[in-house]
Amino acid sequence: MNLSCNPIDYLIAFLGGVLISFTPCVYPLIPVSIGYIGVKSSGSKFQGLILSLIYVTGIAVTYSALGLLASLTGTLFGRVSSSPLTYIFAGSVIVVFGLSMLDLFIIPLPNIIKLPGLKKENYLSTFILGLSSGLIVSPCLSPVLGSILVYLATKKNLLYGATLLFSFAYGMGLVLVLAGTFSAVLVNLPE
Repeated sequence: MNLSCNPIDYLIAFLGGVLISFTPCVYPLIPVSIGYIGVKSSGSKFQGLILSLIYVTGIAVTYSALGLLASLTGTLFGRVSSSPLTYIFAGSVIVVFGLSMLDLFIIPLPNIIKLPGLKKENYLSTFILGLSSGLIVSPCLSPVLGSILVYLATKKNLLYGATLLFSFAYGMGLVLVLAGTFSAVLVNLPE
């Protein structure tokens, strides 16, 4: 494994993430972060900042896992993602869920058991929300995320792949950190 990489790549990835954060793909996460973090922070800007950073770290871990996958598989990642069978499978899943949303049939979901780690004062629930938000938003960011993943697949450097996408995710999450931090102020405004 080659650990040499260009530090400018991290800056470019971070700035690319900042630019991506102003697209309509990331806008749905802003109310989620404001609502969830604003309520859990109890009016404290510092608590809002900590929760926002944990939330964005969850998103960054999701993208880093994708970077590790791309670095491990190399060109296999590009071949699988551009295969017609992958498009057919993804399209079929979308059609099935779309038909379910039209109430043509019901997909039974398992009952979610309340875990003791998901209490109000615990940071684990915020991190898990960030992990799932990263998965939810990643298809919308696929042109940028896909180009970074294909670039990383050619490098075959695990540490570089994970850290570059971590930097990208924090750039994208900068607006979420700001929104979550100052949502604590909004909670304390008089009605």
